[in-house]
Amino acid sequence: MIGKMVPSLDIEYPRLVHALVDAGNALARYDQALSFLHNRELLLSPLRSQEAVVSSRMEGTISTVDEILEYDATDESGESDVQNVRSEIVETILYSRTLKYAQEEISDNRPINSMLIRSMHQMLLSFGRGAAKNPGQYKTEQNYIGSEYSRFIAFVPISPEKLPGGLELLFDFISRPEHPDLIRTGLAHVEFEALHPFKDGNGRIGRMLITLMLWSSGTISSPHFYISRYLEDHKVEYIAHLRAVSEGNNWTEWLLFFLKAVKEQAIYNLATTNQIRDLYEDMKTVFSDVTGSKHAITLLDAVFTTPIFRNKQISKNSQIPPASINRYTKALLEDDRRLLKVVRQAAGRRAAVYSFEPLLEIIRD
Repeated sequence: MIGKMVPSLDIEYPRLVHALVDAGNALARYDQALSFLHNRELLLSPLRSQEAVVSSRMEGTISTVDEILEYDATDESGESDVQNVRSEIVETILYSRTLKYAQEEISDNRPINSMLIRSMHQMLLSFGRGAAKNPGQYKTEQNYIGSEYSRFIAFVPISPEKLPGGLELLFDFISRPEHPDLIRTGLAHVEFEALHPFKDGNGRIGRMLITLMLWSSGTISSPHFYISRYLEDHKVEYIAHLRAVSEGNNWTEWLLFFLKAVKEQAIYNLATTNQIRDLYEDMKTVFSDVTGSKHAITLLDAVFTTPIFRNKQISKNSQIPPASINRYTKALLEDDRRLLKVVRQAAGRRAAVYSFEPLLEIIRD
């Protein structure tokens, strides 16, 4: 497998037709639903935090969506007010920021190549446990895939001296539309994991690559399709399929699994997106009634973008005067529908932190 991308004859396309059609249709339905959202980034930005939590958890980094969003609840100086932050939280935040950075780069027509991948890796491992594992640099020593504790080695990736050639073939394959986009994405993901080009962070970068390839190829019109939840829920099967490719070139079984993952994740994402959209529409009336203000929709947009927040942050993002934000927050807190919750009480010069519970109930995993 490593060092040469699989030729077409190794893939049993007749077995893949139905799975490919089903995955493509499910993804198209999800993408079409996104096209009807008036502001996709506003409504779906919390999903990036959810993806960061789930993908990082697959590598043993445990955090919650609430912790990530609370960390991002910054004062107007841009400095976090969260004390004694666990390194796991920062590592997960770096995943979210790396994914956003890569999406912005591709939006500026930057190709998926070695320079982009290394820049992503440097950002991903810039803090915490990964900071000592050569951020942005390809491996110079042989690495292994397996259990650190039992010393079980499941797979031996390509050696460092052969890595440049393998990466050159991989990025060339990514740039050539010789296979349907979903198939090409599934093949590239396996090849990246098999090359395992970095000392650490390969799994997270490899999962980001799925989103980036589908978006850059035009399969999805916006970069809001994340697959880590399905892969985590089926982690044993996922790893078994990766191993079957490396041991027996069983690409077709892997692709059947991958296409099913895309289909099921698209169905889940569509349901979640519909919930978020419906909540937003319902809250338009609720926020107008509770605040009695012409700023109600502007306030709602700011709260949806930052569902855990401080009043100064909402004021800055919405351009609504601080005194008005304080009044609106008080009204929302007192509403019987429990729209807001106090995450952390004000103390001294430290402002109170609030959470918008209806949205968080949807995106919490």
